[in-house]
Amino acid sequence: MPDLEVLTALIAPEAEALGFDLVRVAWLGGDERILQIMAERPDTRQLGIDDCAKLSRRISRKFDALEEAGKDPIDGAYRLEVSSPGIDRPLTRLKDFSDWEGHEARVNLTVGVDGRKQLRGDLIGVEDGMIAIQDRKSGKLMFDPEHLHSAKLMLTDRLIAATAPIDAGGADEIEEIEDDGESED
Repeated sequence: MPDLEVLTALIAPEAEALGFDLVRVAWLGGDERILQIMAERPDTRQLGIDDCAKLSRRISRKFDALEEAGKDPIDGAYRLEVSSPGIDRPLTRLKDFSDWEGHEARVNLTVGVDGRKQLRGDLIGVEDGMIAIQDRKSGKLMFDPEHLHSAKLMLTDRLIAATAPIDAGGADEIEEIEDDGESED
């Protein structure tokens, strides 16, 4: 498995050069090896398809140049996947827990708090460097970000209302296509 810290150090400047914040760099193994990169525009917290394409091309050029120089950061074939974090986004940075305060999240820990490693509830934010959550079962809990294994927002009506799309233009329009009588077989 490639070193994610090295990959992140290579990818972050490329995202920043385009004005994007890097949300996550992940290596998904298995039958198909995938380098997954999630980024967002800081002002909208979203990334459009054209933005994804720009970042993908930029990273590909950088990695191709490294390969030509004999410094390929990833051995063998893999697929590059660049996307927006989506509505039920992963929470990977400390600021995510403050930015999404009041929204429901599922959190998995490496070290349990209140005897549990899996929490679910509304994010309270960050207090004295600790992440706070109003857990459904145990009430307010705080944990060290170092003990975070994974976290993501849960899809709720409140989250949907808070993350309206950048441009919904044309969403309600119906385009009629005339049938010329020819069919494709």
